[in-house]
Amino acid sequence: MPEPRNLRASGERIEQALSELQASADDRTLDLAEELLRLVSELYGAGMARMVELTRERAPELVADFAADELVASLLLAQGLHPDSLDSRVESALASVRPFLAKHGGDVELLALDDELGAVRLRLLGNCDGCPSSAATLRGAVEAAILEAAPEVTRIVLDETPSSASSVPITLGAKPPYDECPAEVSLS
Repeated sequence: MPEPRNLRASGERIEQALSELQASADDRTLDLAEELLRLVSELYGAGMARMVELTRERAPELVADFAADELVASLLLAQGLHPDSLDSRVESALASVRPFLAKHGGDVELLALDDELGAVRLRLLGNCDGCPSSAATLRGAVEAAILEAAPEVTRIVLDETPSSASSVPITLGAKPPYDECPAEVSLS
């Protein structure tokens, strides 16, 4: 059996090769290369769509396995075939970091999501609301979780408006005062 290739590196090499072509090729050659890449992508995308359709008919439980596999999920996303909505993937990502935030008396709230722009607006709550290290918390834990679950997200905006007591989740109660802001940002 052949040794597995680093597929992330393959994707990066495709991007690099396209950049090199854009910088050095004449317009006709560049147009031809882009058309070739588009046609191959359409062909493989149509094949994947048919495979997902057949799987849904014959073994629907496998569709969730496809969505859970990092490589397959990324290909499904690229072809617009991912079975889970962007909203549900972002919510799942936030649910995965809530225990980390809760250890510091915090939480995160999804305020808005724009599928077309790939933009997410969040608010940190509890001890995280207004905390000087909340930007680091967002980048270190929340952002990483969202980008892993929804790589098509291109912008994550942190709403800096202080939350009112009514928007603090019932599990947190009123925002307690804190002497120090937690600086820990790793999930480990």
